[in-house]
Amino acid sequence: MNSVMLKITGKGFSTFRKHTFALLFVTTLITRIQAQNYDERKVPRYTLPEPLTTSSDMEVKNIKTWEKVRRPEILQLFEDNIYGQMPEYYDKISYEITSEDKTAMNGKAHLKQVLIRITQKDKVVKINLTLFIPQNSTKPKPVFLLINNRGKENTDPERKVKSEFWPAEMLVDNGYAAAAFHVSDLAPDHKDNYTNGVLQLYPEQLKMDNGMKAIGAWAWGASRVMDYFEQDKDIDAKRVAVAGHSRGGKASLWAAAQDQRFAICISNCSGNTGAALSRRQFGERIARINTSFPHWFNNNYKKFNDKEDSLPVDQHMLIALVAPRPVYATNASKDLWADPTGTYLSLKNAEKVYALYHRKSALPPSPPNINEPVYRSILAYHNREGEHNMTSYDWGNFIKFADYHYKKGR
Repeated sequence: MNSVMLKITGKGFSTFRKHTFALLFVTTLITRIQAQNYDERKVPRYTLPEPLTTSSDMEVKNIKTWEKVRRPEILQLFEDNIYGQMPEYYDKISYEITSEDKTAMNGKAHLKQVLIRITQKDKVVKINLTLFIPQNSTKPKPVFLLINNRGKENTDPERKVKSEFWPAEMLVDNGYAAAAFHVSDLAPDHKDNYTNGVLQLYPEQLKMDNGMKAIGAWAWGASRVMDYFEQDKDIDAKRVAVAGHSRGGKASLWAAAQDQRFAICISNCSGNTGAALSRRQFGERIARINTSFPHWFNNNYKKFNDKEDSLPVDQHMLIALVAPRPVYATNASKDLWADPTGTYLSLKNAEKVYALYHRKSALPPSPPNINEPVYRSILAYHNREGEHNMTSYDWGNFIKFADYHYKKGR
């Protein structure tokens, strides 16, 4: 039998090795994508961490123990193992209205474009906020704040582009202010330049395994916008709903968990490390999200790649951190990647914490049918027919949800 030996040296070997490693990476990535489970029969048996049992095995039976002992423990576990720390200090914050139109939307709205400038030592971060306020009343208005992870044209202040992703006219027509900022102001959504933003203010975070990354930076930005709302007389800062889609929905949950000033949290199609349970191992998994988006979560989170059961928390506990405030989570029927059933179960498993506050959820035992929203509830849910997106259908239900809680009480 004849044999052939391939000998590659010098630049040829370097190129060969580089291409081989690239091929191995792509092959590994494709294998992981194909390995994602979409079969409920293959969901493993799992046990969720108990939100109402402290680290010392004490049962939480009242609000005081939850707020003074267990809630801080859970918040710390999410900081240390997933989302990273949330720095609360900075030297200065200032607000400037850079553009204003009191006759926007054919006279229905007052447009403010606000520059929020945060200074820490010799570094500055600028958040560009677009804000439409209804003109039909002199009273301060409740507001929906969108963490925009899509193109900036989706939140066009000039309204030359009108996107379902942010139907500002719909919000204004229903008596709500519409506000939005773009994630790139806080952390560009790319592994190579995500540090060009908030993390320039806090470079020490990059040296920590539990340091803040992009999702944390976006949530931090939402809180700085909240700082602005508290001093704008046209905005009712007690009625601010923070909303986000997909990765923005992960950030909205983390923002509401960290900052209790947000009155309502909306998490649309947020999936893995958003509203969906990790331990179900359905759709996107931790290893996949950490491989594709290594800049979103802290370094410690990589320890749980393919080891979901080792996590000291799961996402029902993130929702529980928002209690007693209302949370609305959603899915889309064709978006199994975001695990609709796991999202619903996450809400259901957070109910016991809301019960401490005597806030009873109206969610049925099993997920509702497609396009049958449950919004008259402290914990709300719908699974919309269609793709991974945020649409006017979603926003229409978010408005009903806010109406229910603001106008009829909780």
